[in-house]
Amino acid sequence: MAYSSTGWNVIGAAKKGNAPSMYTYTSADAIATVNTSGYFNDLSDTLAVGDIIFVHDSGTPTMSIVMVASNASGVVDVTDGTAISMTDSD
Repeated sequence: MAYSSTGWNVIGAAKKGNAPSMYTYTSADAIATVNTSGYFNDLSDTLAVGDIIFVHDSGTPTMSIVMVASNASGVVDVTDGTAISMTDSD
Protein backbone atom coordinates (compact mmCIF):
# COMPACT_ATOMS: atom_id res chain seq x y z
CA MET A 1 0.00 0.00 0.00
CA ALA A 2 1.02 3.64 0.24
CA TYR A 3 1.15 6.40 2.82
CA SER A 4 -2.30 7.67 3.83
CA SER A 5 -2.79 10.98 5.63
CA THR A 6 -5.71 9.54 7.61
CA GLY A 7 -3.26 7.57 9.77
CA TRP A 8 -0.97 10.54 10.51
CA ASN A 9 -1.06 12.38 13.86
CA VAL A 10 1.20 14.95 15.49
CA ILE A 11 2.28 14.22 19.07
CA GLY A 12 4.52 17.25 19.42
CA ALA A 13 6.13 19.41 16.76
CA ALA A 14 9.36 21.19 17.72
CA LYS A 15 9.01 24.96 17.49
CA LYS A 16 12.67 25.93 18.08
CA GLY A 17 16.07 24.42 18.60
CA ASN A 18 17.07 20.93 17.62
CA ALA A 19 14.46 18.91 19.51
CA PRO A 20 12.90 16.23 17.29
CA SER A 21 9.22 16.32 16.48
CA MET A 22 7.18 13.22 17.34
CA TYR A 23 4.37 11.64 15.36
CA THR A 24 2.18 8.55 15.24
CA TYR A 25 1.22 6.71 12.08
CA THR A 26 -1.40 3.95 11.89
CA SER A 27 -1.74 1.75 8.83
CA ALA A 28 -2.42 -1.84 7.86
CA ASP A 29 1.01 -1.75 6.16
CA ALA A 30 3.72 -3.85 7.78
CA ILE A 31 6.83 -2.10 9.11
CA ALA A 32 8.82 -3.59 6.20
CA THR A 33 6.64 -1.53 3.86
CA VAL A 34 6.55 1.63 5.96
CA ASN A 35 10.33 1.76 6.41
CA THR A 36 10.94 1.66 2.64
CA SER A 37 12.66 4.77 1.29
CA GLY A 38 10.08 7.10 -0.22
CA TYR A 39 7.09 5.90 1.81
CA PHE A 40 6.75 9.26 3.59
CA ASN A 41 7.64 11.48 0.61
CA ASP A 42 4.29 13.30 0.91
CA LEU A 43 5.61 14.63 4.23
CA SER A 44 9.01 15.79 2.98
CA ASP A 45 8.13 19.42 3.82
CA THR A 46 7.12 18.40 7.36
CA LEU A 47 9.71 15.83 8.44
CA ALA A 48 13.27 16.58 9.51
CA VAL A 49 16.20 14.25 10.09
CA GLY A 50 15.92 12.93 13.65
CA ASP A 51 12.13 13.19 13.90
CA ILE A 52 10.49 10.18 15.57
CA ILE A 53 7.47 8.26 14.28
CA PHE A 54 5.58 5.64 16.31
CA VAL A 55 4.27 3.23 13.67
CA HIS A 56 1.20 1.16 14.54
CA ASP A 57 0.48 -1.73 12.18
CA SER A 58 -3.25 -2.17 12.69
CA GLY A 59 -3.30 -5.34 10.62
CA THR A 60 -1.07 -7.47 12.87
CA PRO A 61 -1.13 -5.44 15.40
CA THR A 62 2.43 -4.34 16.19
CA MET A 63 4.15 -1.11 17.19
CA SER A 64 7.59 0.13 16.09
CA ILE A 65 9.57 3.33 16.47
CA VAL A 66 11.35 4.74 13.42
CA MET A 67 13.49 7.83 13.05
CA VAL A 68 13.87 9.97 9.94
CA ALA A 69 17.33 9.04 8.64
CA SER A 70 17.38 11.37 5.63
CA ASN A 71 15.19 13.85 3.81
CA ALA A 72 16.73 15.24 0.63
CA SER A 73 15.23 16.40 -2.65
CA GLY A 74 11.77 15.30 -1.51
CA VAL A 75 12.82 11.72 -0.69
CA VAL A 76 12.28 10.67 2.92
CA ASP A 77 13.96 7.59 4.35
CA VAL A 78 13.35 6.25 7.86
CA THR A 79 15.26 3.71 9.91
CA ASP A 80 14.26 0.03 9.93
CA GLY A 81 12.33 0.45 13.17
CA THR A 82 12.65 -0.80 16.71
CA ALA A 83 9.81 -3.10 17.74
CA ILE A 84 8.00 -2.28 20.95
CA SER A 85 7.31 -5.52 22.77
CA MET A 86 3.64 -5.94 23.61
CA THR A 87 3.29 -8.56 26.32
CA ASP A 88 0.64 -9.07 28.96
CA SER A 89 1.61 -11.80 31.37
CA ASP A 90 -1.25 -11.53 33.87
